Amino acid sequence: MTRDRRLKPSRLSPSDVLRVGAAGLRTRPARVILSALGIAIGIATMIAVIGISSSSREQLLRQLDRLGTNLLTVSPGQTVFGKEAKLPTTALGMVKRIGAVRTASATGAVDTTVRRTDHIPEAVTGGIAVRATTTELLTTLEGGVSQGTWLNAATERQPAVVLGSVAAERLGVTRTGVRVWMGGRWFTVIGVLRPMPLAPEIERSALVGFPVAERLLSFDGHPTTIYERSAEEAVAAVREMLPRTVNPERPNEVDVSRPSDALAARAAAAGAFTNLLLGLGTVALLVGGVGVANTMVISVLERRGEIGLRRSLGATRGQVRVQFLSESLLLSTLGGVTGSVTGTLAASGYALSQGWPPVVPPWAIGGAILAALVIGTVAGIYPAMRAARLSPTVALAIP
Repeated sequence: MTRDRRLKPSRLSPSDVLRVGAAGLRTRPARVILSALGIAIGIATMIAVIGISSSSREQLLRQLDRLGTNLLTVSPGQTVFGKEAKLPTTALGMVKRIGAVRTASATGAVDTTVRRTDHIPEAVTGGIAVRATTTELLTTLEGGVSQGTWLNAATERQPAVVLGSVAAERLGVTRTGVRVWMGGRWFTVIGVLRPMPLAPEIERSALVGFPVAERLLSFDGHPTTIYERSAEEAVAAVREMLPRTVNPERPNEVDVSRPSDALAARAAAAGAFTNLLLGLGTVALLVGGVGVANTMVISVLERRGEIGLRRSLGATRGQVRVQFLSESLLLSTLGGVTGSVTGTLAASGYALSQGWPPVVPPWAIGGAILAALVIGTVAGIYPAMRAARLSPTVALAIP
């Protein structure tokens, strides 16, 4: 009795699959590089966008942690008739009486200009405001002086001025001791402030004491902004109390805001912008996938003889499919890895150039490579199936 013995095709080991797939790529290096470049550009774009956005957000969060979220500002709103209201001259003292308030200070807008010399036209202000201020301002804002000194009990009564960082730059003031023209007379610059992210209006201001502003610059004594810091856990309660405390008769004419909310809003806006750029990166990745598919289709057409020879020597349709699918996956993986490295370096380099902490989330790199593999699989399915459908006789036929 004889048994029916049929030859079974040998299976390709994973190493054989990789070797066969890589062999197809090595024979056409220029085409492989150009096809992988499309995937790499899409992946690099996506990772760079995510990395830059994450670094920017991390910088903002660190700023919030450093500056604190317990700073509130009080400013005049509008009257019932739509006119600009005024804060009472006693407003600062009333705020200081709130038990949870640790420190408070005030500034008031002065109706005059500051210029480098008296020869500059009065209309040329450079966007610099003149503000009267109390001596507690620097403590409340937790700011510092980059040059010179801050106002004290003596200098707040004299024609002395402290410039914000932006104001000093616009006026061309690089050292203290120089004079600037304000309100028809010379004021001596005694200090320049460091940047203040929570109070950008102070950066663009020339600051003088309340007493000298009232005596020499026709200041009416009404504060236009009150800054206060309280305990973190008491911020919400203090925010509710401030309007009634500042102006008990008309609390609706008082506006209260938290400057740290602006930094948080910037982080949210950066996230929204990131989504738009990620969409562009996805489009680039899809274009790269189309390029891979095109490369694989052309490869199938050019290698008909090779496919026919392998089929005639016993290769199954499945093995041919695996061969071309592995080529597509290797091609997209090459682009994905190259794009990941390029995008990470670009994001880190940009973050360091801006003084931000470089942050590239690991999930972004993993997700990008996974996306490249998915694109490679989708792009390789049709060429692989087309190659597997070729019969040995047709593939080996001489045209």
